[in-house]
Amino acid sequence: MANIKSESKSGVVSVRVEPRIKQALQAAAEREMRSQANMVEVIVLAYCRANNIPVQGDSPDTLPKLNVRKKK
Repeated sequence: MANIKSESKSGVVSVRVEPRIKQALQAAAEREMRSQANMVEVIVLAYCRANNIPVQGDSPDTLPKLNVRKKK
């Protein structure tokens, strides 16, 4: 059997952040109705696009719009 690497297999990233950053991520994820992992993906892709950093497989249709709402 050939050893085929799957493009869709997710990698694991583990980071340590201050409690205030973790709380901010949780609040942002809840507001967007996303998981924290998905919120991190969206934020990283948005940063890369804004700074012209190429991401393999990225296209204008792959990044959902953030539901950014300002509080009144």
